[in-house]
Amino acid sequence: MANENDGMAKGLIVGFIAGSVVGAILALLYAPKSGKELRKDIKEKTVEVVEKGEEYVAKARSRAAEIVNEGKKKSDELISDARKQADSLMGDAERILSGARGKPGESARS
Repeated sequence: MANENDGMAKGLIVGFIAGSVVGAILALLYAPKSGKELRKDIKEKTVEVVEKGEEYVAKARSRAAEIVNEGKKKSDELISDARKQADSLMGDAERILSGARGKPGESARS
């Protein structure tokens, strides 16, 4: 399930960047400018899109790290709770077994 989300996130990022680049290039191609100005504008827009893409990736990585840390904390809490419950159950089982072992011995001695 995590791999599906990773693949979908990567596809979304690639699609975002590709769509932005294509859209910027098409907008510039339809603008009435000389070839030199057009190339300069395409280069500037490409740099802007790449920077925005890098920001988006950095935010996504940061959020992913937060989610992973939250998941680790929750799993540690669950493990701790499970250990406490297991210890409690083991103590209860030991008391029950001790009580059950003690009763037949007491009635045999009486």
